[in-house]
Amino acid sequence: MRYAEAGFDLEIDLSRGSIEKVANDPRDTELYLGGQGIAAKILFERVPPETDPFSPDNLLIFSTGLLHATPAPAANRTAVNTISPQTNLMSHSLFGGFFGPELKYAGYDRIIIRGKAPDLVYLYINNDKVEIRDATHLRGKGTTETGDLLKRELKDQKVQVAAIGLAGENRVFMASIDHNHASAARGVGVIMGDKRLKAIAVRGTKDINIAKPAELFEITHRIHTEMATSKGCGDWMADDEDDSFHHNHFAWGNARTRRKDFWSAELQERWTKWKYDHMDRQTGCYNCPKKCRNVIKWPGRPRFGYKCFGKDTYHLAAFLELDFSYEILGVAQEYGLDSYATPQVIAFALELLEAGILTDKDFPGMPADSKGRFFHLLEKIVRREGIGDILADSVSRAAQRIGNGAEKFDHNTTKKFEQVPIKLGKLNPAFFLMIATGEKMNITQIEGSFPQDPLPTQEERQKFVDNWVAVADEKFKNYFLNWKKRSDMPDEATCEIVDWNEAMHYIDDSIGTCGFVSSFRGQFGGNVPYHMNNLPRIISLATGMDLDKAKLWKCFQRNRNLVRAVNVRRGLRRKDERPPEDHWAVRDEKYEQELLTKYYTFKGWNHDGIPTRQSLERLDMAFVADDLEQRGILTADETATA
Repeated sequence: MRYAEAGFDLEIDLSRGSIEKVANDPRDTELYLGGQGIAAKILFERVPPETDPFSPDNLLIFSTGLLHATPAPAANRTAVNTISPQTNLMSHSLFGGFFGPELKYAGYDRIIIRGKAPDLVYLYINNDKVEIRDATHLRGKGTTETGDLLKRELKDQKVQVAAIGLAGENRVFMASIDHNHASAARGVGVIMGDKRLKAIAVRGTKDINIAKPAELFEITHRIHTEMATSKGCGDWMADDEDDSFHHNHFAWGNARTRRKDFWSAELQERWTKWKYDHMDRQTGCYNCPKKCRNVIKWPGRPRFGYKCFGKDTYHLAAFLELDFSYEILGVAQEYGLDSYATPQVIAFALELLEAGILTDKDFPGMPADSKGRFFHLLEKIVRREGIGDILADSVSRAAQRIGNGAEKFDHNTTKKFEQVPIKLGKLNPAFFLMIATGEKMNITQIEGSFPQDPLPTQEERQKFVDNWVAVADEKFKNYFLNWKKRSDMPDEATCEIVDWNEAMHYIDDSIGTCGFVSSFRGQFGGNVPYHMNNLPRIISLATGMDLDKAKLWKCFQRNRNLVRAVNVRRGLRRKDERPPEDHWAVRDEKYEQELLTKYYTFKGWNHDGIPTRQSLERLDMAFVADDLEQRGILTADETATA
């Protein structure tokens, strides 16, 4: 009997119109857990590196997490993976809500989609009933609108819908997949649109078996109760109206201006009033007591939801205030646009206009005011009209197409992807490594277990470590106790900290738990519900696997190296692993490269960032080493080719 899993995948070929229910291998669960881990293995085995992202042979994979549909609270993050046309690398995204658990209740651990439909379709899953249906009547509909229409069409308000908007239909690179005001971005919406798949509607009523249900329920019920009252988990930014950190430290515009003294008490009061005067409600995701998503209805605009930094991106880019974000977010989310990347693309275009690289002739009919310009360019991008057709390819690719010096204004991307636009003074060694080597294209999907800054006094540092329940090893307490300056950390400690940060995210992304109750919140201390010390037992009780901390850490290492292997096959090399050049005001190229070499060595990678055979065999992945050697990427002496 399979525990915590359905034991089946759905294989969908949109070109042929075929649907297959295929038993999956429990051995893969033992090695990779689920979610992104198994998706990476599928992409490695079934999508050769020469496959173009827009080829019918590229796969789009929706994966449940291993703990989805178990009593574990806040296990609700669905992983979406493919090969991105923006980066030509593996794309990883997550969205919360109810979709993943519902898919597992329908009897499936993942949906693997290949091919392209001849016209717009949607996938309907109701337990054993699976159909590819015509969706031409949904063409041009918004993401939430599509969900509402399908619920009425299917006569079932409990069906869970993930959909693209007009941006996805038109293959905009920043297109997202939206479900219940939660978005999966970073290269997946464009592929869903390329496959002409408008939506997936899921309804499930089956049971999931648990290996030791009574023991698991006892632990998870206690976690659920503690989460409900704890301030040490969940997205505190849903309730905390002091957003001075983002506004004083993040860059305004594309990625060029830092306004250190922007925040004020008067501004905070005004913005708080705007928020609560227009809030419908605060909502949470499946089986989670936290309410992290603010749902806003701004006059004359579609209702939308946001969490975390999502409310800030548009007004920061436009040099405006929160009311502008509230006005544009509902429109942008219905179009299905990534709220992190899209504002940067628009601001980039306006920066080129200011510099004379683009001219007024490139923007016919565009208003003169910032608000009007953003709405104008948003419409052009989602429809791929005029300059919008170029901007829809993202900052890096748009800069290449525009030329004439536009490339020097591409100053906030890594591996061709827009980064969170934070600008600081001195280099932070750990964040340098995370941004440079991370392959999930967003620092929020890498950081989180170790604090970003040292505390000013020894007493404060001691109090922090005394309450640090999420710490993976005692050595991290010593690192923190002895840490005095952000830029001053021993290289060995830096490598281990980055490794731990990544470990928690890769585990979350495989078991389906939310980073706000696990990987992202450990840096703030407090009562973090999930961590390396309790997850092995929780996973074991759910699945029946014999799992301890060492085995769980090895699963992380396996998944991390598998993602790296997918990408090095597609050309990722050391030269690509650079943060934005002005991410820190003070840079030290020599030290950065020395640190990068030390980190590669620590990870068991060669000088070019490619996992060595020895490392891969230690992780039971000789098949990856064989493939890399056969392709000439690794040689017998473990050196890399250019």
